[in-house]
Amino acid sequence: MSKRELERQLNTAVYERSILAGKIVSTLSPQLNYENIFKDTYVFEFLNLPKDYSEKDLRKALVNNLKDFILELGKGFTFVGEEYRLDVGTHDYYVDLLFFHRDLRCLVAMDLKIEEFKPDFIGKMNFYLEALDRDVKKADENPSVGILLCKGKDKEVVEYAMARNVSPTLIADYETKLIDKKLLQAKLHELIEFEHQVREAEMKYGR
Repeated sequence: MSKRELERQLNTAVYERSILAGKIVSTLSPQLNYENIFKDTYVFEFLNLPKDYSEKDLRKALVNNLKDFILELGKGFTFVGEEYRLDVGTHDYYVDLLFFHRDLRCLVAMDLKIEEFKPDFIGKMNFYLEALDRDVKKADENPSVGILLCKGKDKEVVEYAMARNVSPTLIADYETKLIDKKLLQAKLHELIEFEHQVREAEMKYGR
């Protein structure tokens, strides 16, 4: 690991976010997210976005800062392309960003949103994943994974929306400023306390 990468991990609280990532709401199997490959929240403090930016502005800024972007995504991600075209029937569709993960041996489609997560976003991602698996994925590769990257999310809405979804998809959000480490540490403390209470209840009632 380079000095620059280590400094960035410390500044963006990668350790705390990696632990919390184990609790993300998704339809990924444990095998697909071993070692917390995917995160609940991504930090893009390196972007110089205008005050009122569009999805196109976000996509271009991420591609223009691809090295920092991949550092934030984590090891194993290889960039395939932006606005990756999918031909289905007589129509063209475009995946905002497409990656390949070397360890998971699968394509990773990323759909960018500049608003809070909405349930109808899932249908579009499912369509992309189906098209990728039918027409792009190689025979020796695993099924494609989707990341809906939104500017915020209501966790209860996410849980309801994902309850019956079977495609390997996760809902993540992003920040354009560094996350307060004290806030993350407080969340970790709450999580540890909750799990401790659950274990005590299980022992008490013999479950």
